[in-house]
Amino acid sequence: MLVTGGSGFIGAWCVIELLKRGYAVRATIRDLRRAEAVRSMIATEVDPGDRLALVETQLTEDRGWTDAVQGCTCVLHVASPLPPRQPRDARELITPARDGTLRVLRASAAAGVRRVVMTSSVAAITLTPALPRPDPLTEEHWTDPQHPEASPYARSKTLAEQAAWAFMRENGGDMTLTTINPVVVIGPVLGRDYSFSVQVIERLLRGAAPGLPRLGFPLVDVRDVADLHVRAMSATQAAGERFIATGRFLWISEMADILRARLGPQARKVPTRPVPNWLIRLATVFDSSLRFITPELDRRRNYSSEKAQRLLGWTPRPVEDSILDCARSLIRHGAV
Repeated sequence: MLVTGGSGFIGAWCVIELLKRGYAVRATIRDLRRAEAVRSMIATEVDPGDRLALVETQLTEDRGWTDAVQGCTCVLHVASPLPPRQPRDARELITPARDGTLRVLRASAAAGVRRVVMTSSVAAITLTPALPRPDPLTEEHWTDPQHPEASPYARSKTLAEQAAWAFMRENGGDMTLTTINPVVVIGPVLGRDYSFSVQVIERLLRGAAPGLPRLGFPLVDVRDVADLHVRAMSATQAAGERFIATGRFLWISEMADILRARLGPQARKVPTRPVPNWLIRLATVFDSSLRFITPELDRRRNYSSEKAQRLLGWTPRPVEDSILDCARSLIRHGAV
């Protein structure tokens, strides 16, 4: 089995899940000088022994992909750029996400890979042109890349997934594709190098904001996302399907309540006061990085994971447990 982006938050947990189930795994990383650090990170959850091989590849280069997929029956394509700030030029995200996906698919088809499971995002679902806005959103919906609220990240995930499905229609042959579309992914981190999505918990623990904006997200545990990837890899009925990975929606104030209730003194810096929407909008004048969240103020988006539960028997764990495990791991690794 090949996992692309094996050092990333979701990718590393996919490697762990596969190793726990007895598979031999090959994982791509951007720099082999990090190989020992990645192996040590994986070893905190499962002994990789001689069942884990690490290879160097880049989403922006053809080099290495033929060797990476050689002999693999399945590929979990997890690697994709997720920056802490949205770039001014959307092509900085779109090009590596879309072209990297096509590189993986071309190499996989040539190598006789049976199934590719690709990590997409609900960002490729959320901004549908359908009116009235569907509630909940399902796998039938697609983001319009030209939507005025579409961030560079949302456009990159949408265009990369659309390119993948177009490739499969024209060149897939006997290979099948499944995509996983997670919401905001939290859960235990494996080190100091963790995903941007975890920063909502990190910033609450550090007291990085003066208060709690009226902002919320549906959340899902990274371990459940990895489990869904592996289920989709092996299930016949997953071929040609998209699956949303989501748990409950929580407002940031509710996340803060959970941290204070469960962590006690370790949550002493978690804010308690609400921040009015007008103040967040005013702050964008001084901090442009806040502009991408202002359309989400006071907005609740609901997604359905009914399809994943029905077809693949997938069940997400309680979101309260995920928040607590995420927080404790951040504290353990000295991130807060």
